[in-house]
Amino acid sequence: MLILASPHTAGNHHGSKSFLADTAAIAKENHITHELLSTSEIRARFPQFRLSQDETGYFEPGAGFLRPELCIETQLVLAKQLGAEVCTGETVLSLEAAKDAVKVVTDRDTYSADHVIVSAGPWIGRFLPACISQQLAVYRQVMAWFLLSRNHQQYTPEKFPVFIWITGERPSDMFYGFPALNGPEHGLKTATERYDAAIDPDQVERQVTSAEIARLRDDYISPRLPDVSSRSVRAATCLYTVAPQARFVIDQAEDQERMLFASACSGHGFKHSAAIGEALARRALRLDPLVDISMFRAVGLLS
Repeated sequence: MLILASPHTAGNHHGSKSFLADTAAIAKENHITHELLSTSEIRARFPQFRLSQDETGYFEPGAGFLRPELCIETQLVLAKQLGAEVCTGETVLSLEAAKDAVKVVTDRDTYSADHVIVSAGPWIGRFLPACISQQLAVYRQVMAWFLLSRNHQQYTPEKFPVFIWITGERPSDMFYGFPALNGPEHGLKTATERYDAAIDPDQVERQVTSAEIARLRDDYISPRLPDVSSRSVRAATCLYTVAPQARFVIDQAEDQERMLFASACSGHGFKHSAAIGEALARRALRLDPLVDISMFRAVGLLS
């Protein structure tokens, strides 16, 4: 993974005023193998990028990417093997916490559980107290896959890193991308982040317009990735549920110990989902914690 940013550009990206420097400091503190690259070193090692100014880099050779669909499929298979019952195609209508159980009402059935862990993504606010849910906002994001016009062999996972590029000071002044994971004919996945207006997850526009693809291409891709063509072969949307300071929110609902929840973690939570799930499962089963998640309590939203 390569993070690119100018040392003279301040900003606010995922709650950080200096995303590259903060990443490097955490890596050093936790003994994560990494390199800090100068502008000339980036140009020599990764000529696929056209640097626009004095960008420096954080390179982490042990970082990578996840394929979310395969991760979720694997998690469900393992859950079933461990005795879980998986119910799909049901809409949860309400959660009713009582002293001795939590009642889960869906459009198909009613369940009673000793503990409930709520991880409802952009819909999570509907199951939380208003003092918490009103602090969360859902934003529509756009991603697109662009074909390569030349030098296809330079964009394989062996030669081209997953990258995050900080291009300015606004939260939207960044974009990220991946190698040609499924071959050059499927394009390079790229995306940015926008926080123009919060939306209702049930009313989101899933169709990506040609104007949105053009904006991603013209504002971010074309000036910095010269081998990437203007043709997009695929586009999609996703939803970020964002808390103040782009933080994680993992806690119990008010004083109700039987109802635990994890927010969508401000758009960067999926890669942490295995650890978060384990931590909440151990808490629900009253087992000793393996990691401290107290820093993610909702009380921080209200202070």
